[in-house]
Amino acid sequence: FLKLSPINRRRLDNFKRNRRGFWSFWIFLICFVLSLFAEFIANDRPIIASYKGEILFPVLKTYPEEKFGGFLAETDYRDPEIAKEIEANGWMLWPPIRFSYRTHQRDLPTPAPSPPTWWLSDAQCKSVAESCRALEWNWLGTDDQGRDVVARLIYGFRISILFGLILAGVSSMIGIAAGAVQGYFGGLTDLISQRFIEIWSSLPHLYLLIIVS
Repeated sequence: FLKLSPINRRRLDNFKRNRRGFWSFWIFLICFVLSLFAEFIANDRPIIASYKGEILFPVLKTYPEEKFGGFLAETDYRDPEIAKEIEANGWMLWPPIRFSYRTHQRDLPTPAPSPPTWWLSDAQCKSVAESCRALEWNWLGTDDQGRDVVARLIYGFRISILFGLILAGVSSMIGIAAGAVQGYFGGLTDLISQRFIEIWSSLPHLYLLIIVS
């Protein structure tokens, strides 16, 4: 195990005593790790498929539609004809959510943006299915273009957190390098560099003020 210094041990104990912060950290960590596997949770491609005895991995590889009797460069596995062809000659294992962040649904029971499927009555779903249970559920509904909100949240969460982590890492490296140069040379270099950093750090605020005004 990692041996902590007394001061770091005290900091960790203080953090654990903050129950709200401690459990929020674990919830965030679990959500982040799960979002790294977004393609296996929400996708309009099967995770794995078997077709005429061949095992395929559509989630990892793009197969041309001609492989399944079509003519497009990329297979649309949600196409009823393609799905019927694969099921007749094999099987498909789908993710829990059968929509990607960019999947446009054209057979919604109500106009987009559509409410969550579990809010709808069977009478509202009658136009596209016998009942709402027969539909592929949109747990939080869709946006104005018919894209599943949950799928977009999963993918959006991943890219936002990764962008923030990369930005923090790059900023730290630049800051350490700039601080090292200023500390080593000192004098005029330190003075000019510090003024430049202050001006640079205020630019986002100036840009925001310009937009608001």
